[in-house]
Order: sequence, then C-alpha cells, then structure tokens
Amino acid sequence: MAAPSKPKLAVWKFSSCDGCQLQLLSCEDELLAVAGAVDIAYFLEATRAEIRGPYDVSLVEGSVTTPEEAERIRKVRRQSKLLITIGACATAGGIQALKNFKDVDGFIRSVYAHPEYVETLATSTAIRDHVDVDFELRGCPINKAQLLEVLNALLNDRKPNVPPHSQCIECKLAGTVCVMVAHGTPCLGPVTQAGCGNLCPSFRRGCYGCFGPKQTTNTESLAKRFATLDMDERSIKHFFRSFNANAAAFRRESETHE
Repeated sequence: MAAPSKPKLAVWKFSSCDGCQLQLLSCEDELLAVAGAVDIAYFLEATRAEIRGPYDVSLVEGSVTTPEEAERIRKVRRQSKLLITIGACATAGGIQALKNFKDVDGFIRSVYAHPEYVETLATSTAIRDHVDVDFELRGCPINKAQLLEVLNALLNDRKPNVPPHSQCIECKLAGTVCVMVAHGTPCLGPVTQAGCGNLCPSFRRGCYGCFGPKQTTNTESLAKRFATLDMDERSIKHFFRSFNANAAAFRRESETHE
C-alpha cells in the first residue's frame, strides 16, 4: 500500500531581507519534524530543488514593490491552496514602506546614475493588498515558535493559536516593570501585538512595534502620553514609522503629526 502523500510547502521571497525565512531554518531540532511532515517543494533559501505546484501551503515573505512582484504574487496565489504571509514586510509593507510617504522618483534620481533602468512602484504594500491571504504572521522577524504553531495547526486542520493581545500583557506575565511608567521611556507596547517574547522592555528599552498594531488600538491616546514625555511632533511621527509604518493604525497616527 502506497504511503499517503505529504502536503507540499512552498516558501516565496518578495522585497525583504530574508530574516523571516531564516527563522524557519533557525527552528533547528524542530525543523527535522517539519521536514518530515511536509514536502518542501520550493524554498530557494534552503535548497535548489523545485517541485511543481500546486502547493498546499505557501509561506510568503516580503512586500510588493515592483510591477513584476505584483504579477508574481497573483501567480503564487493561483498555485496555493493556503497562502500565509510572514513578517512585517509581507503584512504591512515593511521598512521599505517609508517610501510611501515621499517622492520615490526624487529618490531614484538622487541615488542612481541611470534612473531609467530602475523599475519600481511608488509604494511598498502588503501582500493582502494584492491577493487574498489566509493567515498573517506578524513580526520583524517573525517568532519561530509562532511559525511552528501555524504550520502545526494547518497540518492538523485547526485554527492557529497566536495571541492577539498587546505587548503590555507579555510584560506583565514576565514580571517586567513598565518602562514608560517607571522610567518615562516612550514605548509602543500598549498598541503593539505581542510576539517578541518581551524582548526590549526586559532590557529597559521601549517597544518599537516590531509586531505591528494589535486589534482596537488607541494610538491617539498613546501619542498624547508621548507628548507628556517631551516628545515633539516630529519624534512622535517617526516613532510610528518604523518596521510597520504602513500598517493602517500606525500610518494614520503618524500622518496626524506631519
């Protein structure tokens, strides 16, 4: 009797730094279990081997910043039963979305000797702005434990258990003293989705919003709190414009401080 076929997994890269793909390779011991549960059909970061689609699960890293990528993501979507976006670039446009607030043609003319050879879109946008997405995994980079949870859930036909609460909850669970209350350090923790494992606050640094805005954020109230910490309008604007600058809640708040 033939063994049942394993789900085919593909990992795709768009405009990004590869950090979220590397998180899959960094799973170390767990990676053997993942490799045993799926057929890794396409993953250029790890292997040159390529198995033709369609694919049961596609993990997509990176934002759409060129016309070619806008066309390619539609092709990936057509070949994928489930499409999971991983990381801040894929879910919010990434750090490169800072160009969305400026004149991109001006940048190109200033930097490149032959701007006529540069083909780019005026914006860097999330994958969901171009195709339907089945699940988004946040982070810059993503949390490898959350990635394993998502893959486990998909293989077992259940909903992934990824916490939707704020970074502040992680601080309280870890017993970390609030850096904003105790030290007057600006922190995006109250409006940022948990996932980093309480990294920056545990070193008495404010959260930088790597995992993007949580649901039902109150960025206006937090910005008013920043003002009491002697942050000027420009500093508040830049604080919301980092890894997830184009995430809707962060983008809207930053624009109010122009």
